Amino acid sequence: MVYRVYVEKKEALANEARALLEDLRAFLGIQSLTGLRLFNRYDLEGISRELFDYAVQTVLSEPQLDTVTSEVPQGDTVFAVEYLPGQYDQRADSAAQCIQILSQGERPTVRTARVYVLEGELTAEQVEAVKKYVINPVESREASLELPETLRMEYDIPTTVRTVEGFTAMDAAALDALRDELGLAMDLDDLKFLQGYFRDDEGRDPTITEIRVVDTYWSDHCRHTTFSTHIDQVEIHDAAIQAAYERYLAARVEVYGEEKAAKRPQTLMDIATIGAKVLKKRGLLPELDESEEINACSIHVTATVDGEAQDWLLMFKNETHNHPTEIEPFGGAATCIGGCIRDPLSGRAYVHQAMRVTGAGDPRASLDQTLSGKLPQRKLCQTAAAGYSSYGNQIGLATGHVAELYHEGYIAKRLECGAVVAAAPAYNVRRECPVPGDVVILLGGRTGRDGIGGATGSSKSHNLKSLSTMASEVQKGNAPEERKIQRLFRDSAVTRLIKRCNDFGAGGVSVAIGELADGLRIDLDAVRKKYDGLDGTELAISESQERMAVVVAPEDVDAFIAAAESENLEAYRVAVVTEEARMVMEWNGTVIADLSRDFLNTNGAVKHAGVRVAEKDRTELATPRFQSLREMASSLKCASRRGLVERFDSTIGAGSILMPFGGRTQRTPAQAMAAVFPVLPGQETDQASVMAWGCDPEQTCIDPYTGAYNAVYTSMAKLVATGANYKKAYLSFQEFFEKLRNEPERWGKPFSALLGTVDAQLELGAAAIGGKDSMSGTFLDLDVPPTLISFAIAPLKTGEVLSPEFKEAGHPVYLFSGTDADSVKAAWERLHALALAGKVRAAWAVENGLAEGVMKMSFGNEIGFTAENADLDWNTLYPGTIVAELTEDTAEAVRLGVTTAEPVVRIAGDSAPISELLALNEGVLESVYPSRTIVDPAEVPVLSAPAAPRTAPKAGVAVPKVLIPVFPGTNCEYDSARAVQRAGLEPEILVLNNQSAQGVADSISRFAKAARNSQIIFVPGGFSGGDEPDGSAKFITAFFRNPEVRDATMDLLKNRDGLMLGICNGFQALIKLGLVPYGEIIDTDETCPTLTFNTISRHQSRLVRTRVASNRSPWLAGTQVGDIYTVPISHGEGRFLCSEELVRKLADNGQIVTQYVDERGVPGMDVDVNPNGSIWAVEGIMSPDGRVLGKMGHSERVADGLYKNVDGCYDMKLFQSAKKYFDI
Repeated sequence: MVYRVYVEKKEALANEARALLEDLRAFLGIQSLTGLRLFNRYDLEGISRELFDYAVQTVLSEPQLDTVTSEVPQGDTVFAVEYLPGQYDQRADSAAQCIQILSQGERPTVRTARVYVLEGELTAEQVEAVKKYVINPVESREASLELPETLRMEYDIPTTVRTVEGFTAMDAAALDALRDELGLAMDLDDLKFLQGYFRDDEGRDPTITEIRVVDTYWSDHCRHTTFSTHIDQVEIHDAAIQAAYERYLAARVEVYGEEKAAKRPQTLMDIATIGAKVLKKRGLLPELDESEEINACSIHVTATVDGEAQDWLLMFKNETHNHPTEIEPFGGAATCIGGCIRDPLSGRAYVHQAMRVTGAGDPRASLDQTLSGKLPQRKLCQTAAAGYSSYGNQIGLATGHVAELYHEGYIAKRLECGAVVAAAPAYNVRRECPVPGDVVILLGGRTGRDGIGGATGSSKSHNLKSLSTMASEVQKGNAPEERKIQRLFRDSAVTRLIKRCNDFGAGGVSVAIGELADGLRIDLDAVRKKYDGLDGTELAISESQERMAVVVAPEDVDAFIAAAESENLEAYRVAVVTEEARMVMEWNGTVIADLSRDFLNTNGAVKHAGVRVAEKDRTELATPRFQSLREMASSLKCASRRGLVERFDSTIGAGSILMPFGGRTQRTPAQAMAAVFPVLPGQETDQASVMAWGCDPEQTCIDPYTGAYNAVYTSMAKLVATGANYKKAYLSFQEFFEKLRNEPERWGKPFSALLGTVDAQLELGAAAIGGKDSMSGTFLDLDVPPTLISFAIAPLKTGEVLSPEFKEAGHPVYLFSGTDADSVKAAWERLHALALAGKVRAAWAVENGLAEGVMKMSFGNEIGFTAENADLDWNTLYPGTIVAELTEDTAEAVRLGVTTAEPVVRIAGDSAPISELLALNEGVLESVYPSRTIVDPAEVPVLSAPAAPRTAPKAGVAVPKVLIPVFPGTNCEYDSARAVQRAGLEPEILVLNNQSAQGVADSISRFAKAARNSQIIFVPGGFSGGDEPDGSAKFITAFFRNPEVRDATMDLLKNRDGLMLGICNGFQALIKLGLVPYGEIIDTDETCPTLTFNTISRHQSRLVRTRVASNRSPWLAGTQVGDIYTVPISHGEGRFLCSEELVRKLADNGQIVTQYVDERGVPGMDVDVNPNGSIWAVEGIMSPDGRVLGKMGHSERVADGLYKNVDGCYDMKLFQSAKKYFDI
């Protein structure tokens, strides 16, 4: 039987519905739309009525937040939207997992939909406009309002894969018709080449699987076809680019020798890699890590860990997901970061930092400016940001830097680029060539139709049909699943079993497994599916996410699979390495693909192209960009991206040395991200890395050569301005260009840009050891701007990191610059020497002019600037130059001016207050990425609970044990264990397994046993169940409501005087269980307090100030009432909701332990103070006896050397206080 329920947020809390109503009225212009209501519809099958009724109240809704009905919602217009069959629905999946925890039985079937109720007299056209706005046909469809008889899906079960009869005899016209029929990415020459292989070598017609697999293998996405095209003719009419080309030709001779250089084809790939080859040949890349296994860029770094020098691998990788994000922005952007993570993760490194650089048209543009066949830029930008941040935040990856470029060319195709940094001890990484008999294990998520054709789709340009015809090409991300693989690969005992590893990126099984060894026999029947109905071809090329293929020796198979199961992961054998160099795939007892490795490795027919470069007019590059401070501050180019950036968790991992915004007001943007190496809990290191980027599409439109050259210099200057030694830097490039076709002028753009990077690399001695190209940025007759992003990375010590906000009034400000490569490098070296001597307080690498630099440096601490040098043009490009605040004057740079106590920026007759410039700067994108909320006038009392005796245990414990459970979606367990261990406590991380009913039962028993052997339970932060169904911590609360778990927990608290702590997601669980404020696990009702969505209606990640209002809890014994602590926050549901009567009672009882406050220690409702709109600015509360503490702020994410650009007192000594509690 199918049970159905509709859940709606209570009117006062219906923020999403109100925001959508406002959007539809303003953006679509439908003023006759007077009201809008949103319901989540749940259909469940496979459970009892009793369990359904209980789940409705505890899993599918919250009494404090929601209203529930079984009746179909009524209104003027009612329609429902559901995911397309096969698309991953995290809400339904999480609901099913939660209910399984409650029942300890089999997982029920759950389907969800959103129901929209529109009020007002709307025309049919207006209703269609609303539906078009909320339904993206790539992932969803309109759903029936009728209740189905069953949720079981009926699948046609395929049994065979067809052979393309007559293929080897087809003429060119027939081949071209086949190419169009199958939607292949390969061109006619490739198809003829394939035909010749089957006719002459195999003597048979191919299966459809073989054609699809080869199409995937040879796609531009997988094999860089465009970059490998032979450039036969070069015609250059620009002297600077001709000189650069001649330097490239000389570099080829230096690397290959005269004879080989004359024969070796010139290609874009050769230009892209020649710089690194030259520097390697000159012996200038001693840190380079080289292997046959290509997972990510990798260098060796000697890190001091616990006083011992260790060889570490520092890996970095950049990736784009332009095509998927363009057609399905949430899933496309989510799997951009997911795919980026998988590359170094497959290299067995722990990914600990991410950067996002995107490109769009003006997101403020009105709907009527949207091109037919395109999503509005505003919706693209907002939804992609939500997707990328959702995935990164869930997996527990600190996004240290976020930037967005704006150029009308990106309307052709969005730029969605991610870059990640990873590290691991070199010892952890074993690399061996597979031998016959070795076993290939598939690890992680299951296979579905999502992502089929992703590699080939990314290689196509777009047309008007793109949104409707490319639906299956967008993969769906499941961040909690990939988190499990991250955990597994942190264990050296596991990674040492792996000979070779590949991630399931583009191409699925055919490429991920196909690349592991020359000879393979793949059993497609062994590949586990999300649902039935997939044929052999789909199993071969599906790019379903969160999967890895690993090669292990036969004797290591069982140990590897057991280790995976301990991390709640599926792992099973799918292939074996064979002697013969062929890739063979079997399905349904039949061989459906049998291809020669030599043939696959040809990459298809050789392509040829010519290049033509016209003479460039570069005068515009020397033209001032702005005429005044106010014009610059209010420009889209220089606008603050704070409302965008704060959606991304920047502090997870407790390793971020710089916050994205620095200074007392957190308003000066950092230009780079810096992080400590990710050592395990219990280890300490001061080794860090810094990463930055450079790119300006306006410059590359004028001249791709100069724009790309400047991009490299800008990225390197940002490293230097952040304290790094440029001589230690390495590079990776992201190229994004139009479809080049067979037009020499179009080929001239990436050709020129890459020549610019070669010159920059050889001048600076910095090698690009990796990169990624995307060469399909065309929509009809619209092209993306020539785009080359330079990512630069360098190792350094935590104490060497600099930040850009002005620190003190009265300091001289200097310009470090040069007129050529040698003088720029000399300036960088002088600055670095001054920094090491402690004489540099702040530094900024110039991007859009000196005026922008000093303005943004002034924002963070509201320290003004007065210029003394009127000879400079303050609004002209100065790539490679750095503005620095020094402690004293120097003769080694040009003095620009002085910092001032007066909060005003004064430059050559132009001046403006910092407050005005900041308001202009933040106002530009406020309508797209809000950073403000409607002011709440409510008065907030300053709470100070009188001192009272604290509870104490009856017996002491020398080393208290702390149980840290890891649920699907938990991501703070390492940070939590590290903080616990530093305080002298003993952590036990317990991973829950819910792959089966038996796994759930075993996990419950393991937890109960561990709880009875522990003194403290610490429920860490994260996104349990992805914060679904529609609310946080429901998976955790379902688990703790199990009688065995509940009894063990209450025994610890009531009978053994134990302690319990919940931070962020853990606090959400404690309050929804009733453990705070009541001290008991209860079924909460609408009178109970809870935590709900932030009033700003998005995730908030930054630093806040909290004031101790009560120190009666043992956890707060190390504090005094009135103490102010700075604490990282990262949450979407942190708003404390409580009745006025109850909040007063909690205050009177001293149970409100912390409040959000401003820098004067005054609590308030302004979003700058109170990030989520909590009543009475409540940040943390405790149980009546204080043994249970819940708080939103991440007090575990603190350590020396972190958050250097925001001063504050961070350590509340929570864990030291817990240790002392048991010292009796």
